[in-house]
Amino acid sequence: MTEKLELLEEHRVFDGTQRKYQHHSETLHCAMTFSLFLPNVEKFPNPSLIWWLSGLTCTDDNFTHKAGAQKKAAELGLALVMPDTSPRGETVADDADWDLGQGAGFYVNATQQPWDANYQMYDYIVTELTTIVRETLGLTGSESIMGHSMGGHGALVIGLRNSDRFRAISAFSPIVNPSDVPWGMKAFDAYLGADKQAWAPWDASKLLASHDGKPVPILLDQGTADNFLHVQLQPENLIAPEGYPLKIRMQDGYDHSYYFIASFIDEHLEFHQKHL
Repeated sequence: MTEKLELLEEHRVFDGTQRKYQHHSETLHCAMTFSLFLPNVEKFPNPSLIWWLSGLTCTDDNFTHKAGAQKKAAELGLALVMPDTSPRGETVADDADWDLGQGAGFYVNATQQPWDANYQMYDYIVTELTTIVRETLGLTGSESIMGHSMGGHGALVIGLRNSDRFRAISAFSPIVNPSDVPWGMKAFDAYLGADKQAWAPWDASKLLASHDGKPVPILLDQGTADNFLHVQLQPENLIAPEGYPLKIRMQDGYDHSYYFIASFIDEHLEFHQKHL
């Protein structure tokens, strides 16, 4: 697998290294990029790893360029891996709308044509990219997962469905109930079909309400000035079983942007470090 992984960029930053890779995905049937931050490997030879999943229209660059996470990650000895948000390329199905198709993979395994040929983002992250990270890049430490908006949905779903693997979950402005909000309904109808029973395994609100596995601590931050709060996000619909370690913080005056993420990213990394 090593020969299939191409290093596109490498930058020294805060006593660590920021990298960008490209490889051909056998799961998505296209070329994919992902980014990786590594702390000082001499100080942290086997760092814990946090997965970051980005939101609609984003690539792996948005977080690495705007979140300002590298300084705190370097201090705490945390590696960060940032996948892209969807398959891409001329042969990959797309849509004229920005909230469907390329840049809008929703971290599900599509079952409907034409999306099913490429849009297998859940398997890509949980299996294929995980194998690359572990076997090719040698990162075998404990793991947690976080994300923003569509990526917050992805982090919650992947974390809850793999509660034996991920030590903690956090999210900024996540889509917690995609089955009942416009962004999620549009994507799920296209990718998964009209039968809403097929949507339930990809809906964090339903997964958490019925969760009977190992409880994974969850931290959720939501800005009160977020334009998407009441229609698309609805954090009040994420209801945990009694005693579940879920913390939802409403942050006064913050919006949906990376300014919000940058304001609280250090606290999220510290939250993950505590559980890793």
